[in-house]
This record gives sequence, structure tokens and C-alpha cells, in this order.
Amino acid sequence: MNDRIKSLAADALGLLQKLIATPSFSKEELPTALIIEAFMQERGVETNRLLHNIWAKNRHYDVSKPTILLNSHHDTVRPNKGYTRDPFLPEIIDGKLYGLGSNDAGGALTGLLATFLYFFDETDLPFNLIYCASAEEEIPGEEGVEMVIPILDRVDFGIVGEPTQMQMAIAEKGLIVIDAVARGKAGHAAREEGESALYKAMDDINWIRNKQFPLVSEFLGPVKMSVTAIHAGSEHNVVPDRCDFLIDVRVNEFYTLEEILEEMQRNLQSELKPQGMVMRSSIIPLEHPLVQAGLALGRTYYGSPTTSDKAQMKFPALKMGPGDSARSHSADEFIYVAEIEEGVAIYVALLEKLKETIVGL
Repeated sequence: MNDRIKSLAADALGLLQKLIATPSFSKEELPTALIIEAFMQERGVETNRLLHNIWAKNRHYDVSKPTILLNSHHDTVRPNKGYTRDPFLPEIIDGKLYGLGSNDAGGALTGLLATFLYFFDETDLPFNLIYCASAEEEIPGEEGVEMVIPILDRVDFGIVGEPTQMQMAIAEKGLIVIDAVARGKAGHAAREEGESALYKAMDDINWIRNKQFPLVSEFLGPVKMSVTAIHAGSEHNVVPDRCDFLIDVRVNEFYTLEEILEEMQRNLQSELKPQGMVMRSSIIPLEHPLVQAGLALGRTYYGSPTTSDKAQMKFPALKMGPGDSARSHSADEFIYVAEIEEGVAIYVALLEKLKETIVGL
């Protein structure tokens, strides 16, 4: 690792500590947006801001060259009740940086920014770089990277920063979250009255539990449906006339979200209302120069069961970043300082390797 990468990684660590100390729940990210904006401007970068999204182009941006988007998010979930530490205290203990958002996705967010700064002034890059620190990824919302991408001149492919242990998530499952309502008829539980909405919901839940879609992905596995919440009734002696339940559906690349929803509607009694239909499955081909550059560096690849802003991108994108997805949203979240340093070094090496193969794209 050269001295410049070490210096940039140290700056990334310092920035991440400031971000951890500043609450940035989804839709409330303005304070961290301003911190990131100031950090970039202090280093001579001309920034753009739309609501809570910050982005910038490399100094010698050339519209005739292909463009790579470096994107990660600066919003966080709210800390869960299992925390034993102050989630907003960025302490380093035994090589671990603790704090909410440190792992998801602060290491990737600041690591990609350090990488952007490494190449920012380079005059002979064969590609352009756009760095974007986006909002509302954890919801996911409509005022995050989804609203930034359409106003960019051009994006050919991207790197989405999420904790993957710096391995390459080339595929990602799509997601539908569905509010379901089973309806029945109220009656007295002691008599043969009413029609239980709860029993109707149970029949539907049993179908969801046992349904197997035939097409199974090499990288993403099968479509997976899970009922994750349920509520019905309020009195012991009243047959419930309504049962609400929540369905989490993870979709591989062989099915559209619409196809899955239509199949569910054909087979279930309950009313189904999807919360959104934008988190689609995605895959970047193994033959893509970005993936090939990673393979040349000894990186491995896999399919990710979790979703990210990658789902909002209609261009090829690779999900990759320091940290471990297993730590995301966990109590006493942390990232190793060494993971941040390694992340910057590998990001830089990836783009350096890409220089050799990107000609002609």
C-alpha cells in the first residue's frame, strides 16, 4: 500500500468517525450530507447537491469517455434495542471502529470517496468517475440515488459500496414487500357464526410457505417468500373479520416482480398491496471488464440475497465494499480499521486494472 493510499484511507477513517457521530436516519440525512459536501470542497472538489444527495465528477471529465458511478449511501437504520454502547460514539477499540453505520455502509461510502479523490486530478484516465453519496437507501425511498441518476450526463456502469468483504456481488435478488389483508365476517366465537379472516390468512400463509417457483438461479438460488408479521383480532370471543400480514418476497433474475405478484394474486384469497415495484433483481455478466478486473486481482464473486441501490440502476453494476454484511443492522455495529484501509487499496487496484481493459467500451 503506497503512502498516498494510506493517507486517503486515514482521511476516510476520520470522515467516517464524524459521520457516525452525526445521526442520519433515512429522510433525515441533511447533517451528514453537509459534512460530506464540506469534506469534498475542502479538497478542491466542485460538488452538487440535490436534497440529501451529494455527487461530483472527476476534474478532467470528458463526455466522450465511458463513465463509472461510485455510489454508496449515508443514511442508516435506527439503532436496535440490543445496543450496549452509544451508537453515535465512534470509538476505536482493538482495531474495531464502533458506531451505527460504520459497517453499513460507512466503510464503503468513505472508501469509495477516497478512491474518487485518488483519481480526481488524473489527466489521462480512460474513463470518467462520478462519486455519489446518496440518501434513503435503507427505506428504500424515492429521493435517493434514483432521482440523481436521470440527471447525470451518462453512466455506463457502476460500483455500489456495501459490505461484501471486498468480494464481488455480481447478482442481487429483487424485493417486493407486500401488505396483505384477509377479510372475513365477525361473529361470536361460542356459536357457529362468522367467517374467520385469521383462518383465511392461515390458508394463504400455508401456500406461501410451501410454494416453490421452478426456476432456480445459479447465483441467487430460488425465489423466497416469507411472512414476517401478522395481526388479527382483539377479543377472545369475537371471530376476527380482518387479518393483516406482511410478506417479504426475494426474486431471482428469472422472474419479474410483476410475474411473481400475478402468481400470488391467482392463488391467494387475501388482498395484496405491494409497497413498491422498483427493487428488481440484477446481474452484471462475468465477462464485463469490471468483473474481469476483479478476478485478475483474486477477488471472488457470488450472488447476494440482500438488496441495495444496485436495484435502481439500469446499467451494469457491481456491489462491493469493506465490512461484513452479517454485521449490518446488528447491535454494537463495527468495522475493522484494517478493512477500510484494505478497501481503499483494492478499489484503487480495481480501477487501475480496469484502465488496461476499458478501451473500446
